[in-house]
Amino acid sequence: MQHPENDDQYKGLKVNKGVASMPTINPYLRKRLQRREYSADEYVNGILDGNITILSQAVTLVESSLPAHHALAQEIIEKCLPHAGKSMRIGITGVPGAGKSTSIDTFGMHLLGQGRKLAVLAIDPSSERSKGSILGDKTRMEELSRQKNAFIRPSPSAGSLGGVARKTRETIILCEAAGFDTIFVETVGVGQSETAVHSMVDFFLLIQLAGTGDELQGIKRGIMEMADGIIINKADGDNIDKAKLAASQYKNALHLFPPAASGWTPQVLTYSGYYNIGIKKIWDMVDEYMRFTRDNNYFFLKRNEQAKYWMYESINESLRNAFYQNEAVQATIKDVEQQVLNDQVSSFVAAQRMMDTFFKDLRK
Repeated sequence: MQHPENDDQYKGLKVNKGVASMPTINPYLRKRLQRREYSADEYVNGILDGNITILSQAVTLVESSLPAHHALAQEIIEKCLPHAGKSMRIGITGVPGAGKSTSIDTFGMHLLGQGRKLAVLAIDPSSERSKGSILGDKTRMEELSRQKNAFIRPSPSAGSLGGVARKTRETIILCEAAGFDTIFVETVGVGQSETAVHSMVDFFLLIQLAGTGDELQGIKRGIMEMADGIIINKADGDNIDKAKLAASQYKNALHLFPPAASGWTPQVLTYSGYYNIGIKKIWDMVDEYMRFTRDNNYFFLKRNEQAKYWMYESINESLRNAFYQNEAVQATIKDVEQQVLNDQVSSFVAAQRMMDTFFKDLRK
């Protein structure tokens, strides 16, 4: 840029040229931040070799909503399937504040001490307003997050059913292929999400607290029926007697439920995650359950049923996506929605009109 002050008529003035704007990011750092693109075979080989970085990137592909990522993720999963299925899958739930993350930290260190490799899939609740997520579970697993044989993956639920990420089951397959023999799936709390978690794990563990009033009031009957084991946390100090009383109440309540399909009688134990008390008994119980269900073949029957369940869930998800991404639907749905709001048509008639629009467009 030429400055008018440098004209001959302005004697004694001289303005030098300015300095070009410097880049806001160090160019050398930019090169380091660029992620290399892998092929499906490179992803699979990296996962089978136990490369945590490549495993993390593959999980990101699984969670992505981009069509290109979806196709690549499905190819990776398909190639990893023959190497999966050999882990022990544990679902962990409990009321908010029950100490799930702290307990997982303690449980995980106990299992790593036995020579196991652990993957923790912590489902973090997304805000219904901002769709944002704190992803703070990893910070509450201080010991576990520093271990080389532990993989912690907090995933935002993105508002899905009760907080369970839609892709968690596929992530389990990748973790198993990477050599993790124990998988924890932590839910955000007591709610509808437990049904989905129960359909992808071998053992369903319910964490409860004592000394909070009516011990049975804060838990739904359906969740207690799903539980293969109930553990009362914070059984330490002055709270030991309350924990024992709560355990007795739960044992009595379990007698009112019909027998489990597995033939297993759920156990109720007390422990302290913070003080590492009673942890061994809990995992002795889990190991006993695994032996029991393998011996009577329920373990294999349940996994087959789960695979079928997720096939139909995937069909439902694909149909839903195809409907809302259809151009004819997108062009008319707002108008039909307004008709419903203006009481011109009922919700049911409007829904049928949108389905007719969708199927008519498919037949073109």
